[in-house]
Amino acid sequence: MRIRIVDAFTDRPFAGNPAGVLLLDGPAFPDDRWLQQVAAEVNLAETAFAHRLPAGAEADWALRWFTPAQEVDLCGHATLATAHVLRTTGTASGTVRFATRSGVLAADADASGTITLDFPTAPLTPVDVPPDVAVWLGAEVLSAHDTSPNLGDLLVELADEKAVRALTPDFRALAGLSHRAVAATALAADPAAGYDFVSRVFGPAVGIDEDPVTGSAHTALAPFWSARLGRDELTGLQASARTGLVRTALRGDRTLLTGTAVTVIDGDLLTAP
Repeated sequence: MRIRIVDAFTDRPFAGNPAGVLLLDGPAFPDDRWLQQVAAEVNLAETAFAHRLPAGAEADWALRWFTPAQEVDLCGHATLATAHVLRTTGTASGTVRFATRSGVLAADADASGTITLDFPTAPLTPVDVPPDVAVWLGAEVLSAHDTSPNLGDLLVELADEKAVRALTPDFRALAGLSHRAVAATALAADPAAGYDFVSRVFGPAVGIDEDPVTGSAHTALAPFWSARLGRDELTGLQASARTGLVRTALRGDRTLLTGTAVTVIDGDLLTAP
């Protein structure tokens, strides 16, 4: 069985967010325990598993995502990585529809290899800043929003880009939050640099201390910053050590996420389900 490691939301190797991708031969997913074991072995933020659906189904492929610790309901970078593998292997072209735990998601690849994902826009509910979060992040929090039920993340606004970049979170403490992850964000210090806002995402509760580039979080970041900046199309920089750019376009209850990807490893998984 072929397994690939793809760097998503980047145009060069060893940047963006790496994801494992397995295109399964059978008509159904193997046992969940095997899927989780593979994801733990790959040990990246997410590993994506996909199998083809029959003609007439609601989508073209079924898709699931696993962190090293558990299955997740929505993942942007591993969906981008899967669409990239389908395109580069000649398995699919144009628009591909995925049946997932978050409904049917579409990925459209153009001739250059740029891929646009069509995801549900996350709701933003203002909440009081949990009293310990600022301490655990090590920075003052200006505002906080809950993104349930779509994501279950806590979106927190910081004073500026410098504050986001300087964060040194207490991961053990953050793991105790009821949220999937904490997404910290601020306005770009210099919009002329090619991005409108910055973010970093911490998810120790699901086995990911810091996610390098989180596509799904941008379904909340896009409406948050579009409302502030008065524009529906923006570019976000996720300021992790690897960094990555996500172009966003707000379309009401849908958010388009656009980026590129690079395959860095293509090999064989020797243990069958």
